Amino acid sequence: MIFSPPTPSFTSSQGIAYMTICCSYYPTTMAFCFLEELGMEFISSFEIAKIHTVSRPYAFLEFDSVIQKIKWHYNYSNRPLLKISVTNIQRELKVTPPRQVNVDDIVVSNGTLNGHLLLQSSSAPIYRLEPVSAVGILSVILNIMCGALNLIRGVHLIEHNFQDGDEEKGSVIAFLVAFITCVFQCYLYLFFVSTRMVKAAGAFILICICNSYLFGLRNVWQILFHLGVAFLSTHQILSRKLAEKQPDCGV
Repeated sequence: MIFSPPTPSFTSSQGIAYMTICCSYYPTTMAFCFLEELGMEFISSFEIAKIHTVSRPYAFLEFDSVIQKIKWHYNYSNRPLLKISVTNIQRELKVTPPRQVNVDDIVVSNGTLNGHLLLQSSSAPIYRLEPVSAVGILSVILNIMCGALNLIRGVHLIEHNFQDGDEEKGSVIAFLVAFITCVFQCYLYLFFVSTRMVKAAGAFILICICNSYLFGLRNVWQILFHLGVAFLSTHQILSRKLAEKQPDCGV
């Protein structure tokens, strides 16, 4: 006896894909009627916003009971109560016939069929950094403290000495730039950005320039403290590497 291989059918709507596997002798129209009805039930059961924000597997496991109910009507009922017009489905299949894909196309394309190649190439991959360390948390805390000191000194100069000359205006700018740079160093450590090494080095150089300009408003020990914190933060930024990608087990 020769057995015909099963025929998979799939469609998509509103960013959601639906797939079914039927016997080779099962009518194509009925298969797409099943998918269309399945899509209607799924959309009516869950909000679109919730569907597109789901990240964990099997988030809609409770929908399986609805799938089994619709499947039973199509498999074991002589005349299933169709919510979908068979005539409309036949008309749509004539206008836009389903594309037949063989195994070789799937292997070669690797998920880039039906015009999805451009979409996948334009989407940015998600990078994750290694877990934060105790020294890294300490560098963030010290950076926040240095940034707060810079902000307080800058605001103090704005309130009292902003009209005393260009020298004081430059000091205000130096304090505020140092504050922004400290915040930027915290961001570089906590989140992945492109060209992290260049940006981390640039932030460290900028803090060095600002503190050199502020020599006189700060003593040597204060400047060394700020430079030491900046150096520690830069070292932690460069030391925190990308996390290794875990194998996708499908669960």
